[in-house]
Amino acid sequence: MTRRKTVGRISFIGAGPGDPTLLTRRAHEAIADTDRVVHDRTVPPVLLDAVRADAPDEVEIDPAEGAPGDIAKVLLSAARSGLHAVRLVSGDPYAYDSVVKEVQAVARTAVPFEVVPGVSHADAVTSYAGMPLGGARLQISAEDVTSLDFDGLASVVPYAATALTVDSGDLASVRDGLLAAGVSPSTPIAVTGDGTGDTQHTITSSVDTFVEAALGFAGRLVVTVGHGVAHKAKLGWWENRPLYGWKVLVPRTKEQAGAMSAQLRVHGAIPTEVPTIAVEPPRTPAQMERAIKGLVDGRYAWVVFTSTNAVRAVWEKFTQHGLDARHFGGVKIACIGEATTDAVRAFGIQPELLPSGEQSSEGLLADFPPFDAVLDPVSRVLLPRADIATETLVAGLTERGWEVDDVTAYRTVRASPPPAEIRDAIKSGGFDSVLFTSSSTVRNLVGIAGKPHARTVVACIGPKTAETAREFGLRVDVQPEKASVPDLVEAVAQYAVELREKLAEMPPKQRRGSKVQGPTALRFR
Repeated sequence: MTRRKTVGRISFIGAGPGDPTLLTRRAHEAIADTDRVVHDRTVPPVLLDAVRADAPDEVEIDPAEGAPGDIAKVLLSAARSGLHAVRLVSGDPYAYDSVVKEVQAVARTAVPFEVVPGVSHADAVTSYAGMPLGGARLQISAEDVTSLDFDGLASVVPYAATALTVDSGDLASVRDGLLAAGVSPSTPIAVTGDGTGDTQHTITSSVDTFVEAALGFAGRLVVTVGHGVAHKAKLGWWENRPLYGWKVLVPRTKEQAGAMSAQLRVHGAIPTEVPTIAVEPPRTPAQMERAIKGLVDGRYAWVVFTSTNAVRAVWEKFTQHGLDARHFGGVKIACIGEATTDAVRAFGIQPELLPSGEQSSEGLLADFPPFDAVLDPVSRVLLPRADIATETLVAGLTERGWEVDDVTAYRTVRASPPPAEIRDAIKSGGFDSVLFTSSSTVRNLVGIAGKPHARTVVACIGPKTAETAREFGLRVDVQPEKASVPDLVEAVAQYAVELREKLAEMPPKQRRGSKVQGPTALRFR
């Protein structure tokens, strides 16, 4: 019996206007199961990064080339080879005549396909810019503005919100068409570029002057005419977030930078991750092997974790030896910092002690119980740490009567220098802020890239980190009351709000020459 060849399928997916978080659940599912992605060139890099994160490692990702028939042939060839091909379209697939032709070409064959809608440019961008279109609306996505019925548009503008998605080079044609059709020159109009993106920017003007006001805009733009434009000042939220437009340097290990960057993006920042530290196993693993054996044998009363890296290092050893959380039975756990505590809890263990005050060695020592020969049958404390000494904690525990096994669980190695353009931006003020989460990130960033410019807002997670920053001659602008990454990000966002209020009180001329410390992104808005 002849076995039939497996036929693949094709998914036409609307990528939305650019913000990766607007991808639908079905889009994520299809991308996670794809073998080949063919995308519009207008799909922004940040969205392609999200696609790569969702898709299998071996997936091919290429831009669409040629006429609709040529693109359809590429998709059909992949599907007939048994592959799942994804055609990623900016916005919604059926918003473009050319993509409709691709779907029609596929539909004439026996290859199965689906069309996954995407959030339209007009809906998303006007929502982000604070210009509600309301119930009576007209949305047009124009690939060729010369084909637009401007007389029809002119008849709609007085009664309904109108949103046009056009290329930046077509703005003059839109203006001329509207004016020729009788639209009043004073009709309010808004132009939004990089809609829903990190650098979204909206200008408001009138039909007769908006082309000049939008000079410098590039790519696909959303032009909102008439109703809705007046609401931008009060309802615009995307561009009014505290850190909107701020370029923020995140010097952390590759594994740790992601969560902080995500929180910064919520506030509108554009984070750049620069690994300053690489975490590697200790040169001599015998110390850790003895410590793990001691944990299992009941040698320790306490284990003190000072970082997520220490938690990870111990757990990796546990995994290697086939151990699990049950082998921590009878041992008390102390942690410094919320991130460290969360890492311990992730392994099914509830810490007994966290500093009630400052999240530091001193804060932990203030709450750590002294050794009591009557109450404590075991006098030893395990302190797994980096290869950088922790004299304060060891000395403090020893003073409280404990015997401390100070064990190197991992090494921190200075990372390679970042690319030249990032080093130049650091030293020349190209970053509006830098967030330091440890003394080692301060030392290593300065070592591999140089000192941040005096204009850069320096934020430090806690007093020790701030002290190290000052030792390197940096001015510390922000330090949260609580030493955690979420609190650090929130403190920087609040600093930006206060800074904006200070600058807003100054006349424009005085603001430009002001001694008030602030990033370029905020100072010259």
